Amino acid sequence: MQNGSLIRKLPPEIHNKIAAGEVVQRPGSVVKELLDNSIDAGASHIKVIVENAGRTLIQVTDNGSGMVKDDLPLCFERHATSKIQSVDDLFNIHSLGFRGEAMASIAAVAQVNLKSKSSVADVAYEYEIWGGEERVFQPCAFEQGTSISVKNLFFNVPARRAFLKTDATEFRHIITTLQQATLANPDIAFDLIADGSEVYKLPQQSKEERIVALFGKSYKASLIPVSERTTYISISGYLIDPKLTKRNRGEQFLFVNGRPFSHRYLSYVVSEVYKPLINIGEHPFYALFIEIDPKEVDVNVHPTKMEVKFEDEKSIVSFARSVVKKALNERFAAIIETPAEYKADDFTTDLSYFSAPEVNVTRTESKEGYSVHIPSRINHRTGNESAFGDLLFKPDTSTEQSNVIEASSQSQFLKPDYHKDRGFWQLHDQFVVSQTRTGMCLVDQHLAHRRIVFERSLNNIQSGLPGTQQLLFPQQIDFSASDFQLMQELMPTLTGLGFSIQTLSGYAAIISGVPSEVRVGEEKEVLLDLIHDFNDLRGERSLNPQEKAALALAKRTAIPRGKKLSQIEMEKLVDELFACDQPMLDPQGKPTLRYISLDEIRLRFK
Repeated sequence: MQNGSLIRKLPPEIHNKIAAGEVVQRPGSVVKELLDNSIDAGASHIKVIVENAGRTLIQVTDNGSGMVKDDLPLCFERHATSKIQSVDDLFNIHSLGFRGEAMASIAAVAQVNLKSKSSVADVAYEYEIWGGEERVFQPCAFEQGTSISVKNLFFNVPARRAFLKTDATEFRHIITTLQQATLANPDIAFDLIADGSEVYKLPQQSKEERIVALFGKSYKASLIPVSERTTYISISGYLIDPKLTKRNRGEQFLFVNGRPFSHRYLSYVVSEVYKPLINIGEHPFYALFIEIDPKEVDVNVHPTKMEVKFEDEKSIVSFARSVVKKALNERFAAIIETPAEYKADDFTTDLSYFSAPEVNVTRTESKEGYSVHIPSRINHRTGNESAFGDLLFKPDTSTEQSNVIEASSQSQFLKPDYHKDRGFWQLHDQFVVSQTRTGMCLVDQHLAHRRIVFERSLNNIQSGLPGTQQLLFPQQIDFSASDFQLMQELMPTLTGLGFSIQTLSGYAAIISGVPSEVRVGEEKEVLLDLIHDFNDLRGERSLNPQEKAALALAKRTAIPRGKKLSQIEMEKLVDELFACDQPMLDPQGKPTLRYISLDEIRLRFK
């Protein structure tokens, strides 16, 4: 190097760690790379063991073809691979891994132990490498296949380790990775054990059976098969009945030639086909498998190989839209078209469903031939039956902000001046209108009730005195593995909100009590939507975890626009709103009411 030169070559220990950061972003990245290798090795059974969400241990064992002695150290060399022989192979890729970067990247930032025995060898070998430095290379006792243990990820890069999220978040990424691998390979048996507990034990099965095993028995009768083929491309897989949509985006899967991938435009198109059939903010499950000549798709455009580039993207997206639309049309015997100016109100559920129940309502349940009249629920905080809590209905399906009133509002809002001879009245079953001393007041019933439920729920969590309504008949709910993890993470907060939940084995739980805001018959739906909404609110930095949970419950249980209210209900709504600490705004800063003065009204007639 000449004197004064500023450019210098990085030593291997530094550039290896930099390169590792592109491939190994988190424990889930390691799981993906190891699974890819096991699948490429022709394994019929793969077992994954993780501890502390993969921070301290990730072990993947398979019964694949294994490796001979000389291949063990070579597989940790950068750009060493058995899957690419020439440049032309890059445009005709059939394997999941091919760059030869994964094992080198993992070995650079972890303590790795590898045991393997090839089907053509008599002896198994063990190879251990820590932070890129070889430590052990010797014969060992091991059956055919490969076992790789990755311990203490980022042990030599503490700054990178500090950027990992909570164990619950990192484990959800591992779950997603397992779901992708298991959906694409139903002919392979998979086991997942986390901290000594069995999460998945999936035998070899059909794609439909695999979906049900992963996401719950409720999917069994709701899957819509898809299968279309041309000389250029084929698309197969499953959609879900719109009635089983969820509030989170975690169950949308795309595969090309067995490889999971993400594609924003294609995902958007599938969602648009569903749009007329589902409520705003809901997302359908789908698993679509595209088969195409490898020469027509470039999978080598991203370090994690999750993004792909199609040679004829427009035709593929158009074909996928037609396939999804046809499958839904055949199921529902209707033409599914998205209007040019789509509005949620075009597809609002029949409002007769929302007729208000009477106070002290009773319901009839039949058991072993006997008809028994029981109170809907008992509020253990007051000892009384739920009244206003049973006036809470399905989530709002209209736009967030109405433009019915465009008049400017005064700086000071006034509480409606209630008189029995004047009362309240509703505008389009969305706004509660009342006369004030100097004008009129319009209250958005949905946003107002969001504020009421939010403050009540937040007070319950903070005081430790939730308004729990005990169910006379506890209900069992079966979760997917990812939803079960979310629920367990939220358990203290859910208890604070008023839920009484007991976990069972196999991702099931018993609900024996719910918050007073939850409507009879919607206990399961509210719980699932709440944990999904809470997950979606993680990015709201202005809210603490308790506020996020209270907001999630408020969004799910607030009175919807379109619900007709009685005089008593309207009066109660307004009274409870003005009893709040911040009655003028909903929890997300939207105005709950507008005041219009007589002077403003008079100006409209000049």
